[in-house]
Amino acid sequence: MTSTENLTIAPYVTGYPGVAFGGYVAGLLAARADAKEVRVDFRAAVPVATGLVIADGPDGEVAIRDGAGAGLAVAVPAEVGVEAPEPPTWDEAERAADRQLASLRRNPPPIPDCYGCGPDVLPGRGLKLLPGRVESRPELLAGAWVPDRELAGPDGTLPPEIVWSALDCPGGWVGMRIGRMPEGAVTARLTGTQPLPVRAGERHVSYAWLLHREGRKTTVGVALATAEGELCALGEALWISPREHTAG
Repeated sequence: MTSTENLTIAPYVTGYPGVAFGGYVAGLLAARADAKEVRVDFRAAVPVATGLVIADGPDGEVAIRDGAGAGLAVAVPAEVGVEAPEPPTWDEAERAADRQLASLRRNPPPIPDCYGCGPDVLPGRGLKLLPGRVESRPELLAGAWVPDRELAGPDGTLPPEIVWSALDCPGGWVGMRIGRMPEGAVTARLTGTQPLPVRAGERHVSYAWLLHREGRKTTVGVALATAEGELCALGEALWISPREHTAG
């Protein structure tokens, strides 16, 4: 028997205006999926401040649908096809985040209130992940991160939708900074797993690396570790760049 649940995503949980943050959506689905490793495919923009439905399907599928029943994002059991490299140290990640923040102060980001990487969002209204280049490891972007307590549940741990949100924006930044992915790309697929809980108020290292770039497709790896180097979450994401418009 298929079960359903109604939900509405808060209006501030956005990447692009009016569109629910991809990692957050993926985490909502992953929390309901009966699997430790989950792939989420995004089929259409998921709106915020709008009535939605999460519905179970066959073979462990879980989907978010709009009011008319159209599937917007679908999760299925899957294996994460990437291994995390050794994380940067806390000091390396802290310096990288400081450089990213300084860069954003000089050149304001196109989406300053992004739920994942907006630098000035209020506590509990975003993650404030700031991945910057790691000086000693140019293939990585990283950021030091202490999650706001307002993001956690009553037990002090972050719910899946917050942890999976941390697997989103860093991948976009590494795609742009290292893979030369153009602005305007979207998360088309996110596969992830969470082997350890993530606690608010504790030090973590977020880091991302480029896997492949071909045409409009950019594939990246993203991980979240404790400051001591224990892997908390791991993801592989496919980003799709917008089609180029030609005059005519």
